[in-house]
Amino acid sequence: MLTVDQKKFDLWIDGKVVPSSSGKQFDLINPSTGEVFGRAADANKEDMLKAIASARQAFDKRTWTNLSLAERGIYLKKIASLIRKYAKELADLESVNCGKTLKQSTFIDIPTAADCFEYFSCINAQLKERENKVAAPVNSTTRFEPMGVVGCIIPFNYPLIMAAWKMAPTLMAGNTIVFKPSSLAPASVLRLAQIIKEAGLPDGVVNIVTTTDHDVGKILIEHPDVNMISFTGGTQTGQEVMRLASRTTKKLSLELGGKSPNIVFADCDVEAAIGGTMSAIFMNQGQMCTAGSRLLVEDKIYDEFMSKLVEKTTALTIGNALDYQTSFGPVISLNARDKMLGFIERAVKEGAKILCGGKIPQGEKYKRGFYIEPTILTNVDPSSEIAQEEIFGPVLAVMKFSDCRSGATIANNSKYGLAACIWTKDLEKAKEVAKQLQVGTIWINTYGGFYNEASFGGYKQSGFGRELGVEGLLEFTQSKNICIDQTPGGKPLVSNWF
Repeated sequence: MLTVDQKKFDLWIDGKVVPSSSGKQFDLINPSTGEVFGRAADANKEDMLKAIASARQAFDKRTWTNLSLAERGIYLKKIASLIRKYAKELADLESVNCGKTLKQSTFIDIPTAADCFEYFSCINAQLKERENKVAAPVNSTTRFEPMGVVGCIIPFNYPLIMAAWKMAPTLMAGNTIVFKPSSLAPASVLRLAQIIKEAGLPDGVVNIVTTTDHDVGKILIEHPDVNMISFTGGTQTGQEVMRLASRTTKKLSLELGGKSPNIVFADCDVEAAIGGTMSAIFMNQGQMCTAGSRLLVEDKIYDEFMSKLVEKTTALTIGNALDYQTSFGPVISLNARDKMLGFIERAVKEGAKILCGGKIPQGEKYKRGFYIEPTILTNVDPSSEIAQEEIFGPVLAVMKFSDCRSGATIANNSKYGLAACIWTKDLEKAKEVAKQLQVGTIWINTYGGFYNEASFGGYKQSGFGRELGVEGLLEFTQSKNICIDQTPGGKPLVSNWF
């Protein structure tokens, strides 16, 4: 039973749920039906400045920063517990706003978000002061201190998971936050604001601002009281974030686009590789930065593999994301779908062949939502647009390769370097190929395993900085070296230099 009715979602500033100061709102659209299911406050510049001031004051008062790690951890554990308490409502919101299947929201997104808060609640040793072994008569220690106010900006595709990935380590490191979700899918994050309130976090430690005005987002990036920006989104937008942030020389962590290769060797477990390939490109309708959107199949098994892949793909049940029978839901918007169809049309003109999909599905139930068939293209030139540009949708570009070297060469022929998959029973071969790939995450005989203990991030134009793991935690800190002289007699060489 759906727990989402038409709802109104307001901003979260200085510990209070407040409307936009202008009173403006924007519609929240259900991609499965094209209908409005709620409205969200549309913040203006004044609202963003209030949120930044709130986060700045909360940090400068040190009420959060001066808490012990154990005390901060208690708050994060409360948030994790409350996410689990409201799991049904949050899953419904995630599916009705994003279009991802209820199966995915229920069994992946909500548990992952809760587990992330819980994992970082237990961090201790990684943030403690470290003594450095120096070959000199000094005592050198490194302190890891919070950055200050962190601005977090995310896209529409995984709102709750990305909120957890950014908020949990940021808070544990002692920072305060101004969080801006995508205006396409902010509902679950705005509901998370109420959970944060219920968990009892001090006022101003977390602020959440939704807006359709790009100039409001620019304020967050440019403002001198914001010490760091953690951004997830497209590469072009990330480049603009870099430009704006350069004005105040603030720290950046950027997780950007991808065109991840999925490399299938002839000696793989074919059934496992087919299932993994489908998850890599069709989960969340391909709207994933790590989507395995380039399929590289060794020529020895190409025909067999593609025949089985097409058969399974055409059997997917396309439908409303809130129906448990649905295995493939809508994409986020009409505009996004039109862009995907444009990519497919241009690919065909460049010589690619559609093996399946490539159209809007036929039928009355598909007329109002934003549906597109899962699409597989073959005869793809590795240098063509469809093989080079991120589509952010369920469009798979297939290419052949003949050996490890050629497979790695095609895989690395990209400006992106976020993730890759390798399918083979020869693990030594897999490890050797993995060494050659210019990407930040490589899955061997699996896809999409994200673990709180292991860092995630990209090479090349997929960005820099890391999320999750020790590296992801330390992204939200700055290190300070404290050096105390211990020269016998208290007179180091520098004291007698002149």
